Amino acid sequence: MNQLRTFMLMAALVALFMGLGFLIAGRGGMLIAFALAAAMNLFAYWNSDRLVLKMHRAREVGPDHLLYRIVAPLAQRAGLPMPRVYVVDQAQPNAFATGRNPENAAVAATTGLLQMLDRDEIAAVMAHELAHVKNRDTLVMTVTATLAGAISMIGNWALFLRGSNGQSNAFVALIAMIVAPIAAALVQMAISRTREYGADAAGAEISGQPLKLASALAKLQGAARRIPNPVAEANPAAASLYIVSPGIGGVRDSLFSTHPAPENRIAALEAMAGPGSGGDRPVASPWPARDTSAPARPSALGLGGSGRRPDPRD
Repeated sequence: MNQLRTFMLMAALVALFMGLGFLIAGRGGMLIAFALAAAMNLFAYWNSDRLVLKMHRAREVGPDHLLYRIVAPLAQRAGLPMPRVYVVDQAQPNAFATGRNPENAAVAATTGLLQMLDRDEIAAVMAHELAHVKNRDTLVMTVTATLAGAISMIGNWALFLRGSNGQSNAFVALIAMIVAPIAAALVQMAISRTREYGADAAGAEISGQPLKLASALAKLQGAARRIPNPVAEANPAAASLYIVSPGIGGVRDSLFSTHPAPENRIAALEAMAGPGSGGDRPVASPWPARDTSAPARPSALGLGGSGRRPDPRD
């Protein structure tokens, strides 16, 4: 269902893009818009990962680093090539994945995340990011962001071009500069929310610990409300990259949010771990500690900061 919904939303975004080109300059404008979208997506396909990592000033780490040693067995369990692993020197605890395909993927976590979560929670978060890679969400979101940006750019042309069917410049400008970019942004955010739910489910299967992901989400979202994210504040388009909303656009499950509400994500993960929802067929975890199904389990939303934090010497 998530895949079908994503396809339909992306089709709507492409239709909006081409329709905007037709509104501004007729069939020729539609073809120009299509060619522009293809060129921009081709550039993004080859360069998005480098741009994202450079924007965050991420530094690559190797097998001697804790994060690399956590990601390696998870990638093997997911049936993925070993991605490049990066650390971002940032206080806000968060994580993201990037790359055009599994063979050229990278996953990153902030120093704030590594300091706040215990080892199993870090593993659950990185499994979520590997799920994005496996589902090729990084490519989907790159294409989506490129199309949304192109729609806004074409909207600026409306002031200088006449409508193809005799509409006044003022009417075309209203549609192209205001309505179309807002619609594109809403579609982009809807796709982002859809992909987050899918990555939560797939990540929980990879790590075998849905409750650890639930507790990590609760801690991360709480910290994101308090700790600023300079990269997201300077580049709001980066908000959809992260596992939790960086706090610049709210955290509610609404049309204008890039992420689902944390309580909805946590409820879905707790349902995965509970009786009658897969708890009778546990997924083997790569870590010694694991979640087990139990009735009347307290919600992760009530968790504090307890739990052993990872020792860099581990």
